[in-house]
Amino acid sequence: MTVAAPLAILSALGEEQQGLMGELTDAQCIPYAGREFWLGRLHGQPVVLALSRIGKVAAATTASALIERFGASRVVFTGVAGGVGDGVHVGDVVVGTGFVQHDMDASPLFPRYQVPLTGRSVFDGDTPLTAQLLQAAQVALADGGPLGKACVHQGLIASGDRFVNGREESAVLVSSLRAAGYAPLAVEMEGAAVAQVCADHGVPFAAVRTISDRADDTAHVDFPQFVKDVASLYALRIVTALAYSLSK
Repeated sequence: MTVAAPLAILSALGEEQQGLMGELTDAQCIPYAGREFWLGRLHGQPVVLALSRIGKVAAATTASALIERFGASRVVFTGVAGGVGDGVHVGDVVVGTGFVQHDMDASPLFPRYQVPLTGRSVFDGDTPLTAQLLQAAQVALADGGPLGKACVHQGLIASGDRFVNGREESAVLVSSLRAAGYAPLAVEMEGAAVAQVCADHGVPFAAVRTISDRADDTAHVDFPQFVKDVASLYALRIVTALAYSLSK
């Protein structure tokens, strides 16, 4: 079975895609680059599901494969993140408008946070796809979720190869970014890398993250349970709503 120009749905953890896998029709698994890519249809929309694994290099590898091997026309990332913005609470959702690597520092050769030889520190999400993802999140979570009302935010997401789980570390990270003119709402480990790969290939990218913690000393508490009971449900609802809107 060949699916032309599919929408790629990317997540870091298998639990985040369990519900989506259950909704996939005409499913076909293709092993490639040490990963499993699932092609099929989600409510009529051609899709390819994949796990990025954790971290920027792994995410970039998977994103490249989605584009070069499977011809993904658009890439959407769903997952969890630590909330670092004011008013961003556990159980909320952040749709990324831009993505920055908080651990990128090639100074003094290049300004801190700037990706060398690109002239860019922030890679923007695709405007139309991000707007559709934002609307899908608002529709999907209009009635709340397991933790009650879920607010949907949009803004900058910071990525880095570290699980940020200390109050002091989180405060330093955020203050340094803000001093450089960047105000992140959430912090995670993959989004900025995928955004850079998609920008290199000219493929639209958007991402949505469910806030599992406040990136502080409690960030590790019941994380697997949160992913299973909350984040996976949100991912299913949001991606389903997005697939419906894209199929119209």
